[in-house]
Amino acid sequence: MLLGHDIAMSSLEAQVQTLVEAFRVVGTTRMADVPITNTLLDVAAIDFEVTTDDTGAKAGYGILLTPWFMNLIWLPLDGPTVLPIGQTTVRCLGESEFEFIGACEEQFGPYEMCSLFSPMFEFADQAAACDTAREILRLLRLVPEDMPDAHSGRRAFLFGRARPPV
Repeated sequence: MLLGHDIAMSSLEAQVQTLVEAFRVVGTTRMADVPITNTLLDVAAIDFEVTTDDTGAKAGYGILLTPWFMNLIWLPLDGPTVLPIGQTTVRCLGESEFEFIGACEEQFGPYEMCSLFSPMFEFADQAAACDTAREILRLLRLVPEDMPDAHSGRRAFLFGRARPPV
């Protein structure tokens, strides 16, 4: 069982490296002079890990940070099960549901994304953006017994479910 996880992780690491390289090219070409880019930021992949979807197929997810967006990224590892471009699906990550949209980058291929931030001007530097991404993933990956009340605190604020006033 662990061997299968190791193979999936190796495949995920290779995909993530290619994804980062593809978006670095986008950053130096198509996005180079676009005014929505935060020039203090660079492309980075944050804490991708292997998981399974509701059908049991392996996938990887984490956050792709660029100078123009921060997105949750879903990368299928068990074949081409990614959504067609523009189609959406809801995926459960931890106790939260997110709408992902099918996308394709010429130098990478198909993937799914869920926008978290765009543009990225509220981040003062790369460290702040990376810290925010890691905190989002930490909250998503909490096991139920470790979770704060889903309707209070930072988790509720982050995911837009703050408890209404009584």
